[in-house]
Amino acid sequence: MRAAWYERQGPAREVLQVGTLPDPIPGLGEVLVRLRASGVNPHDTKKRAGWNGLKMPFARIVPHFDGAGEIVDVGPGGAFDRIGQRVWVYGGAPDRPFGTAAELIATPVERAVPLDDGVDAAVGACFGVAACTAHDAVFSDGPVAGQTILVQAGAGAVSHFAVQFAKHAGARVIATVSSPEKAAHATAGGAEHVVDYKREDVVARVRELTGGAGVDRIVEVDFGANLKIDAALIKNHGVIASYSSTAVPEPALPYYAFAFKGVTLRFVQGQLLTKASRHAAAGAIRAALRQGWLKATIARRFPLAEIAAAHECQESGTAIGKVIVDTA
Repeated sequence: MRAAWYERQGPAREVLQVGTLPDPIPGLGEVLVRLRASGVNPHDTKKRAGWNGLKMPFARIVPHFDGAGEIVDVGPGGAFDRIGQRVWVYGGAPDRPFGTAAELIATPVERAVPLDDGVDAAVGACFGVAACTAHDAVFSDGPVAGQTILVQAGAGAVSHFAVQFAKHAGARVIATVSSPEKAAHATAGGAEHVVDYKREDVVARVRELTGGAGVDRIVEVDFGANLKIDAALIKNHGVIASYSSTAVPEPALPYYAFAFKGVTLRFVQGQLLTKASRHAAAGAIRAALRQGWLKATIARRFPLAEIAAAHECQESGTAIGKVIVDTA
């Protein structure tokens, strides 16, 4: 099969290779998926680069966690009736060296979620990390109907799904953004108000929008960088669900700023969701697609041969939506 891989960490163009590897063989409880599209996530590029001391757990790594295609074989004792089924996968897990930047992947059957006809494989490759992380961040602490939720960087891949999930569930959504283009994107997802954090005082503006009350929940993309904002705006007994802290990987926590409000700090790792959370997210995604309100935005698509350019696009921070590698 054609695949991309790296055997050492570093810049994308220096370490990523594209060539031929042996076809994987599905084992017990696994399915073999012929991939049509592979989604690039920030953690994929961070692992490849060795960001913040991340090490390679394997001598060779085929990157990427997300993908979509169709099941072409099953392992011993598997459900042969699933052969031919279109699926999206979260197949390139941390415990495996083989991700979705390839034509084929063998993955546990529970990581292959049915994808309805009519949904493009590139869209399916957006769900494994971004949409599931967003669902967990929004709903892991209960229903949000009637609440006010602040979604930081509301035009990002995860946060755009979070805006949609929260809005559809009956929450009032405020999103921060960094440009008019991203403001339009967050608004299209369902944000009632957007705040440009480069041009406005976020705390003052959100207090104005909430009549000084603050917000019930915060979906946070950069916890360390936004500590003061979050502490100022979260209500008593509120929830902050953070899925990244890139700018400040080791933040100094102002303990009593949160403790005196009884705040719940939840750390969401999209690759390590519980089976219950993953099942709930997958079911919600499938239902939302059938109802027609969940939208995935594709920023750019690259052929497998140009995977280095795809990683550079992801790392640039300029893409609005998901970066996709076409693997077929």
